[in-house]
Amino acid sequence: MNKSCLAHLALAATFACCVGEAAAQQSQSRPWMNPHLSPDERADMVLKEMTLDEKIDLLHGNGMPGWHGKTFPNAYLGNGGAGFVLGASRLGIPMIQMSDAAYGVRSSGDNGRYSTALPSNIAAASSWDPQAACWYGGLIGRELRAQGYNMTLGGGVNITREPRNGRTFEYQGEDPILAGTLVGNRIKCEQAEHVIGDIKHYAVNDQESGRNEVNSVIGKRAMRESDLLAFEIGIQIGNPAAVMCSYNAVNGDFSCENKYLLTDVLKKDWNFKGFVVSDWGGTHSTVKASAAGLDNEEPEDLFYGEKLKQAVQDGKISNAELDDHVHRVLRSEFLSGVVDWPAEKRVVDVEGGFEISRRIAEQSIVLLKNTGMLPLDPEKIRSIAVIGPHANEGMISGGGSAQVDAPGRPAAKWQEQIWFPTSPLKAIRAKAPNADIKFDAGTEPSAAAAVAKQADVAFVFVYQWTSEGMDLPNLSLPENQDALIEQVATANPRTVVVLETGTAVTMPWADKVGGIVEAWYAGSKGADAVANILFGDVNPSAKLPITFPRSEADLPHPNLVMPPPGATGPEAVMRTGEAKPTFEVHYDEGLKVGYKWYDAEKKPVLFPFGYGLSYTTYSYSGLKVAPGEKVTVSFTVRNTGKRAGAEIAEVYASLPSEAGEPPKRLVGWSKIKLNPGESKEVTLMIDRKYLSIYDESQDAWKLVPGQYTFMAGGSSQELPLRQTVSLN
Repeated sequence: MNKSCLAHLALAATFACCVGEAAAQQSQSRPWMNPHLSPDERADMVLKEMTLDEKIDLLHGNGMPGWHGKTFPNAYLGNGGAGFVLGASRLGIPMIQMSDAAYGVRSSGDNGRYSTALPSNIAAASSWDPQAACWYGGLIGRELRAQGYNMTLGGGVNITREPRNGRTFEYQGEDPILAGTLVGNRIKCEQAEHVIGDIKHYAVNDQESGRNEVNSVIGKRAMRESDLLAFEIGIQIGNPAAVMCSYNAVNGDFSCENKYLLTDVLKKDWNFKGFVVSDWGGTHSTVKASAAGLDNEEPEDLFYGEKLKQAVQDGKISNAELDDHVHRVLRSEFLSGVVDWPAEKRVVDVEGGFEISRRIAEQSIVLLKNTGMLPLDPEKIRSIAVIGPHANEGMISGGGSAQVDAPGRPAAKWQEQIWFPTSPLKAIRAKAPNADIKFDAGTEPSAAAAVAKQADVAFVFVYQWTSEGMDLPNLSLPENQDALIEQVATANPRTVVVLETGTAVTMPWADKVGGIVEAWYAGSKGADAVANILFGDVNPSAKLPITFPRSEADLPHPNLVMPPPGATGPEAVMRTGEAKPTFEVHYDEGLKVGYKWYDAEKKPVLFPFGYGLSYTTYSYSGLKVAPGEKVTVSFTVRNTGKRAGAEIAEVYASLPSEAGEPPKRLVGWSKIKLNPGESKEVTLMIDRKYLSIYDESQDAWKLVPGQYTFMAGGSSQELPLRQTVSLN
């Protein structure tokens, strides 16, 4: 070995020794930096060293850009996101830099101005795939860190009680078991990237209009078996470090100062160890909120700054109560790894993000109708009409705090309609290079119909824009698009409608078209995913996570409840925190949410929960149900068609009549890949809680003894297998 090599080895050994000594010294001076200790032990050690001011600093935000025109003294320390918490640098506790990240990192700002837009959450829920949910969360976690953030504000799981809710696209559908399972797997893989995971909006935040003033009135049992069950499952699977409380009141108390929600259920019953963060401007008090279980006020310090400090000094809030709030924030930083694995800005993996977004979109696009037109054979198609607003340039996305900036375009303004530059026209041209393809924006339906009449097939791309802060007046397509579809389909029955929506839509033209494809808000590579479905490169497998009703008249609340005249404006509420609920929404449908409502009320629907077509067919046979600590349900699924595909096999259960439940509930499912002619046995272990009811008198779950009927099949209304067993 030459002298140069020996010198390098000696230098490396010296460096390693120095690093080891530094680590040892830090371990002695800051024992909480030992990663082998539990998050609770580490948090306790830091807590003992903190001053009162350092504790208060951990319990509130320091503003966000543009927040009601305010200038915040520490704004220069922020990362351009939704808010930040100072931390305790003296003790090695980093700042918490937060970004909205419902379906992608929103606040890219000066951090690279690029984020992958994934398909919307309701779209991803259509995959019914926990692995896809993991891909979803992992990508967002990596892109957060690459842009200098260490906390996500995603993880929405509010149940679709009201499909006109402007944020339905941010959530995971109408069934608590499906929604909770998917959001839990998203959070688990998001947090594995060393970011603080979040689940929101806790709870019963099921409409946007008047969200700062509405009191959601609901029975305890109904709440525990629907909205809260989704949160419970999500928290159990994902172990999020944070829960965001919602704007609305629940049974008289605002969610962010609601002791039943925050302490009795979340922290005691579910044993949640993380911290509760308020929605932005959702804090309304100091002493009451603290006692109820709110740990962190965002995005500023109206109540958890000087007022909190004074309340502690005056003895209105005990030191033990204060320390519990602080411990929870510290524990969450250690649990998620943001202390041991600081975020470092780097270039986002653009191509990798595109690939994941496209793959999830392909599993999320639901084929709702097909008269045999699809998939198209590009060798046999001579002419195609592509019709619809913006179909030549992009696909629409959801608005509000979920909005991801479109690459190469100015940052989105609040509630601005943004079309991602993923062009359906270009994607279709790439699939059918030899066809004569003409585009019409659909501005004049008669002109679009004339273009369609000359084509072998017409694709009509239509949209429904939804956003945070506003509910839809109805479920119809806006901008006269129903009339556009009617005229195009009359001119050419070989018309396929592609829906870009954030929730269910009504379809007065459904019987007149040859195909209907629900693409949702399909993300950065949505057009490529849609084209792969239309031309058969991908066999559709997605199924609806919400029911599509025939009309608004069939909803539990046909007339959407809106704030009364003279109610406190939401901007004033969020600016000052001074508010009280001014109107009520009574969720008197109780347990009957989504498909459970339509089943119980015997209302026919346009497309049922769990429904979705494929380019192949499946058969079900051999159902067996074995009672036990967990009920075992097994059956066989066979691909009876000529194409490989993936079937989402669904299992439902009807409870004994004494339980007083809707006719059936989803209790499990499995997504199975099958080649033509291939059969596989599916075995599901059903958690007893999924078969239980919540007993209000005992404040506990119980399984009602009696006859349980298990059903298996391809949707909530197509269940060919059935077996009844006795459970005790």
